[in-house]
Amino acid sequence: MEYAEVFWNANLEELKKGYIDENEHYVCLLCSKKIEKGIIYQEDGIFYEAEKYMKLHIESIHESVFDYLIQLDKKLTGLTEHQNHLLRLFYLGKSDADIQKETGIGSASTIRNHRFVLKEKERQAKLFLVLMELLKEKDQHAPSFLPLHKSAKMVDERYNITEDEREKSLKKYFPEGMNGPLKKFPLKEKQKLVVLREIVKRFDPNKIYHEKEINEVLTTIYDDYVILRRYLIEYGFIDRKPDGSQYWLKE
Repeated sequence: MEYAEVFWNANLEELKKGYIDENEHYVCLLCSKKIEKGIIYQEDGIFYEAEKYMKLHIESIHESVFDYLIQLDKKLTGLTEHQNHLLRLFYLGKSDADIQKETGIGSASTIRNHRFVLKEKERQAKLFLVLMELLKEKDQHAPSFLPLHKSAKMVDERYNITEDEREKSLKKYFPEGMNGPLKKFPLKEKQKLVVLREIVKRFDPNKIYHEKEINEVLTTIYDDYVILRRYLIEYGFIDRKPDGSQYWLKE
């Protein structure tokens, strides 16, 4: 199962914790880091069992699950920029009066009204989740869609890709198999996305790459490594420093 699929298939409690219990490991849902069970880990002179160490990892690397999720694209969270900003302030424990002074929005009662709207959104989300769960039990014709990667940009109809479409595209563009070269770079956006999702698997998520290293990996896939690198960045799979000196996979 792909990492993105693990994230989207996690239940509410697992998402709140930020990690899942998977066989012999705890797996971070935010960055896919695995921590092996049955091992004692040391950090700053303190010893931790595996699950405690996973919680420490989330705090030290991601600050909190809330901090990680709130910075996701608004098309993934469904929040407006204004709602996003208010949630951040609420999470910090600020009072309505303090938020009103900081934002200059109406009055404290205006902030309370925003809280009510967000609560209404929560109620709607709960009912929608139940409806979708009930639908799964009856809908025998729903296609299996590819999960979104959390750093996805420009989330629109181009991400409307089924598993069947993915398989056909991969056979077309990687005729020698997934470890072989790319036959040609697709023109259609949906097929570009399928190809890029496969290419990014050849990079180590825990490694910082120099531009030369990125180019070396991409050259083994396709002669025009520049176009691959550009679209990997454009679609949110890879990030880099402004001067192009370092590249890394986005979480």
